[in-house]
Amino acid sequence: MIEDLFFLERQAYRDSLLHRLDARVKILACFAAIIAIVAVPYSAAVYTAGIFLFLLFALLWALSEVSPAVYAMRLAVIVPLWGIVILFQVFITNPYYTEFHPVAFLPFGLAIYAESLQFASILAVKFLVSVSFIILLSVTTTLQDLLQGAGRLGLPAEFALALGMMIRYLFVFGYIFRKVNEALATRCFHPFDRKLPYRYRLQQLGNAIGTLFLRSYEQGERVFVSMLCRGYGKHSHLFIEKKPFGRPDWAFLSFSLTWTAVALLIGLTAA
Repeated sequence: MIEDLFFLERQAYRDSLLHRLDARVKILACFAAIIAIVAVPYSAAVYTAGIFLFLLFALLWALSEVSPAVYAMRLAVIVPLWGIVILFQVFITNPYYTEFHPVAFLPFGLAIYAESLQFASILAVKFLVSVSFIILLSVTTTLQDLLQGAGRLGLPAEFALALGMMIRYLFVFGYIFRKVNEALATRCFHPFDRKLPYRYRLQQLGNAIGTLFLRSYEQGERVFVSMLCRGYGKHSHLFIEKKPFGRPDWAFLSFSLTWTAVALLIGLTAA
């Protein structure tokens, strides 16, 4: 998981037309697409609006010059989280329908309904579009740029400072985890090695986790003391320099918002 964090951040440092855009326009485009697909009522119109928005995502992903395998990897990580929620919808009679027609009966009194299948597919389209744009935003914008972009869009200074500290310590924690993991590997220890006693593996993993948190705590204390020496206090805020939009930013924002508005209009009229 930590290695995935570093891999994802490396993708955000690539150089492409989409990577060079201001973080604010990418945040606005991402949130506009998510709001548009969520705003479409639960009906067959979601399919049309979803296809239209996914075409926008595919175009933007092509401009990012990031491998489609990265998108597939990110999506595969998220599928178990929302896939289970969607799967259970086929057994539930939700309030969006008044009549239900069973298509299959299962043991333990369960039944699969045609309307529930349709609702699950609609929910899957909404999830897929929303998650796809979030993945696009994360692989084309560094965490620091996201923080500064959110600050320029009006994120309160207290939240910006807290998120900035979290981002910094997240990578500090990641580096310490990598050191501990490398130390275990040099000693030929593997937690899934069945040749080692199970109790011994648990004991070593417990020691490693404790060491990881102790080192992270000590590193955090050193960083906090150095911040105090440089004038940090309760009234300190993250300084975010003002930055105007350039012509490519305005062009991208206008194009993406227009496309999103058309997709929403199509979904609302078809519903």
